[in-house]
Amino acid sequence: MKPTSTPCIPQIRLYQDWLREQRGLAFDSYDALWRWSVTDLEAFWRSVWDWSGIRSPAPPTVALADARMPGARWFPGTQVNYAHEVLRHVDAAHAAGMPAIVSENELGEVREMSWPELRRQVASCALALRALGVQRGDRVAAYLPNVPETMVAFLACSSIGAVWSLCAPDMGTAAVVDRFRQIEPRLLIAADSVHYGGKALDRSAVVQELRAALPSVEKLLLLRTPFAAQQIPAEAAWSDAVARDDGETAAFEPEWLPFDHPIWIVYSSGTTGLPKPIVHGQGGILLTMYACGLHHDLGPSYGANNFGERYHWYSSTGWVMWNSQLSGLAFGTTVCIYDGNPSGSKEKPDWGVLWRFVARHKVTFFGAGAAYFSNCMKAGLEAKASGDLSRVRALGSTGSPLSEEVQRWGTAQLRAAGAPEVWWYNISGGTDFCGAFVGGNRELPEVPGQMQCRFLGAAVEAWNEQGQPVIGEVGELVCTKPIPAMPLCFWGDEGNARYLSSYFDTYPGVWRHGDWLLIGQDGGCIIYGRSDATINRQGLRMGTSEIYSAVEGLPEVLDSMVVDLEYLGRESYMPLFVVLRPGVALDAAMRATIEGTIKTRLSPRFVPNDIFQVAEIPRTLSGKKQELPIKKLLLGQPIEKVVNREAMANPGSLDWYVDFAAQRGGAPKSGG
Repeated sequence: MKPTSTPCIPQIRLYQDWLREQRGLAFDSYDALWRWSVTDLEAFWRSVWDWSGIRSPAPPTVALADARMPGARWFPGTQVNYAHEVLRHVDAAHAAGMPAIVSENELGEVREMSWPELRRQVASCALALRALGVQRGDRVAAYLPNVPETMVAFLACSSIGAVWSLCAPDMGTAAVVDRFRQIEPRLLIAADSVHYGGKALDRSAVVQELRAALPSVEKLLLLRTPFAAQQIPAEAAWSDAVARDDGETAAFEPEWLPFDHPIWIVYSSGTTGLPKPIVHGQGGILLTMYACGLHHDLGPSYGANNFGERYHWYSSTGWVMWNSQLSGLAFGTTVCIYDGNPSGSKEKPDWGVLWRFVARHKVTFFGAGAAYFSNCMKAGLEAKASGDLSRVRALGSTGSPLSEEVQRWGTAQLRAAGAPEVWWYNISGGTDFCGAFVGGNRELPEVPGQMQCRFLGAAVEAWNEQGQPVIGEVGELVCTKPIPAMPLCFWGDEGNARYLSSYFDTYPGVWRHGDWLLIGQDGGCIIYGRSDATINRQGLRMGTSEIYSAVEGLPEVLDSMVVDLEYLGRESYMPLFVVLRPGVALDAAMRATIEGTIKTRLSPRFVPNDIFQVAEIPRTLSGKKQELPIKKLLLGQPIEKVVNREAMANPGSLDWYVDFAAQRGGAPKSGG
């Protein structure tokens, strides 16, 4: 079947038409709509419930019973289930010939799962979980890659009220234990191997280590794969858990759960101390997901407006964008998932992997991290060589600020590949509330390097040092009113102490997110990096992302990191670390080029005191630069106190910085 040739009407326009017809509400601008959404929280969030058609045995009587933050009470008395929202699409989607999940791995193995098969496997797995002793409220820990089985396992857990928690198999044993041990899971679901970066990676020993280190785990449900080095014992096999096809599976229905019943536990990046186990609620996730969906602009693939829609946002299972990819199923959209390294193997880098995947599977919405698109540009990728990309209508970006240059490059690449009307959906949010604060709106003008607006329902402001909202200036990103998906709590957090200190210590009753934000006169937004990693030179403050945009715009610079070391009673000392292209040396000419670029693009104030050539920039598993840990290390703190190596994508990179810190003795010394 072919998609409609008529461009789909934006979801946010359909919603506004519905508001006018059903509520008698009309707005002459997006700004007016946004202001209503953050002023009349009761009316807005009730409209999201009704517009989305969320199902509950008891209809809501009030949307927001208590507006405290934290501690807001949403939709009391209602009952929901994420699995209900997904499975309601089965019959219509299947009748239209749309698959639920299209998946591919590095070996080129392609699978399609139909909507009825998704429903059957979820029911079979849910019944198997019950047989294994899993009850409502029990935690289920999953150590699984980005495959359809992981989505089925989550939906099965949700359907019986178990609390899901997921870690990626590329994480080290200690990092996984640090997360799962805190939540005391009753069941472990794990894969015994993965194939990544062109290599088969045995995980059988790790699975056994996990089980030994998690005394609360009573049983193991094992996904057996071809690459495990040994057969490890398990109480149940995945193949058996999803094999049932009988009257009981056909009659299975997800349980109705209280609105604030925990749905999953996700984790902070864990750069210092134990990762924070963040608990979200069923209803809060659904409401925020549907509100974000108005911006995300996804609709059911079987509907006339979005006929043939296929959604792919590349992610590992260790990043919150896996949850975003999953949400496509709740919208009735076919999701396309890739299990593997988006850049090929270390020996043979290949940045065309995902573009060919997108072309092969006729993806219409292609999302990834901003760093991915930047790397594609630097590698000289020509998208048109990847196949037919004419179906792509949207490119999504998150994880770090997307530069103007990269956005223009991507637009030109898609135009050359036959997709002239591509829309960039640049967003910024967080694992903390599994949503976005600022992002896109297909009806608003696009300015490369910016995000188009603040999200509906998100009372986001930029505050200056006096705690006053500012426009046209960089300030602290805050959210002044509650959002349904803000955490219920941190698991095991006595008296909400860690929760309060994480978001509400600076401004009691106001969520401080930890980003620098500029809101323009036109409502457009720019994120300038983490507010606690900001550069402050002679009173002039700047986000590190601006320096990266300037430095990494040079073709010779592959990656970079800057830290501002502020010493008591002394001037700040700011070293810049750069990864250069093979064959390029940091000689006097290269230094002059970097310094000149910063002077020209930014200001002479932000020319670094020193520049050092390094092999790698330390990054978290989700790809974020480890600015703060390196800053603390260089200020004299021991490495084991500032960073968890197991929570890093490249822990070996730290050795150079440890030696560097030791040589410098925790004091600023100039000279490269």
